[in-house]
Amino acid sequence: MELKSKLSVKFNGMKKILILLVVICFHNYTNAQLQIGPGTSWKSDASTYVVLDNLGIQYDATTAQLTNVFKFTGNVDANISGSSLPIFTKIELAKIGAAKLVLHRSINLTQQLNFQGGLFDLNGFALNMGANALFQNESESSRMMGANGYARIIANLNAPNTVNPGNLGAVITSSQNLGSTYIYRGVKSQTNGSGGGNSVLRYYDIIPANNSLLNATLRVNYFDAELNGLTENQLVMWKSDDAVTWISLGYTTKDASLNYVEKTAIDDFSRFTLSTSNNPLPVLFKEFAVECKNQNEAILTWKTASEENTDFFEIQRSKDGVHFTTIAKKTAAGNSNTEKIYSYTDIATLENNFYRIVQTDKNGLHTYTQVKHLKCGSDEDILSVYPNPTVDKIFLDIQSAQNATVHLKIIDALGKQVYTDKFNLQNGSNNKIIDVHKFASGLYLLIATWDNSNYTKTQKIIKQ
Repeated sequence: MELKSKLSVKFNGMKKILILLVVICFHNYTNAQLQIGPGTSWKSDASTYVVLDNLGIQYDATTAQLTNVFKFTGNVDANISGSSLPIFTKIELAKIGAAKLVLHRSINLTQQLNFQGGLFDLNGFALNMGANALFQNESESSRMMGANGYARIIANLNAPNTVNPGNLGAVITSSQNLGSTYIYRGVKSQTNGSGGGNSVLRYYDIIPANNSLLNATLRVNYFDAELNGLTENQLVMWKSDDAVTWISLGYTTKDASLNYVEKTAIDDFSRFTLSTSNNPLPVLFKEFAVECKNQNEAILTWKTASEENTDFFEIQRSKDGVHFTTIAKKTAAGNSNTEKIYSYTDIATLENNFYRIVQTDKNGLHTYTQVKHLKCGSDEDILSVYPNPTVDKIFLDIQSAQNATVHLKIIDALGKQVYTDKFNLQNGSNNKIIDVHKFASGLYLLIATWDNSNYTKTQKIIKQ
């Protein structure tokens, strides 16, 4: 048989395969695949090794738990692909040099990813980890990377003390019970709302059930290979609630030899990354708030931590949270190293209004605050979702007349529950981000139910 540049070994249509030990080697064939085809029942036990030397895996069988160890070896790239979701128990990455194991679909992992050599390229996909899954032996030469994508774990964090869920490198301490906490480690450099600036090639989205008054400590680890051209001894921590507007938190401690930056006294979690103090990444809005003065007056207040070369602010209003119109302008300070406070009163109608502030510097670059939703003249709890339709994330704005807990769930068009969470509300405006980029395109229903009341609010969501 003549071997071509793409080689497949198929297990297709068989009722059962009992695996004891499989070592499959194809040297210098970068597209060679072990294909587990439709109708295949793959059986093994935890002591079984399937060693794929210069060989990838294409999984097209019914989604099932693969209990054996998959070990990827060799000196050329290999892929994980296929039409069905593989649920791996253990993966050992033992490639030579800079050879990669590349994802061509999202995968699940229940126990362990052991880095022994080579790179794990997310390639824009997700590694969804079970509650007890973890990274082992990740290092400068053998680590997770990629142009985009993330690893995600859900951990129950009650008064965590230097807890590093999944060994993903975000070390969390708090005297508070955070509850069920989603932790995403991404690999993409972060930018500001104008597309400027850069960060290390690592960020974290940390989304706990309880996300207020945490007084938490966060240590962000990194590798030198992730510095992305930044000066290591100048790294500080940055925080964003919407991945657009960034605030510098500075640092409490850091160590360039141990590769970490740590910050204490964090009140709430959202997205975090590392960059330098003088990087164009910063959007130096410190705070933005809106409130009703009378039934037709909205008071907007915003603060800047510092300003450099700023020209003016635009106050913008929207009816849908997507399409904004400038209703006023204010002159900015220009250059300032101290906190500045600005305000504006909008004579608004009783309809729902969304607000944001846009800062323009003297070079014509723009930075944005978060979007805030306000409805004057009503003491009713209000739920708003934007943008809608969406392609990746939805932003929830809940105007609450009281402190309360709201339970959230998202249901697809077939009635299947695809998301659930709870959210502790404070009196006033409350914001939450929900990642829906892995949802299939279609119509969904967001349902919010209040603990201390007799009503439920619903909102249709269109995922494009």
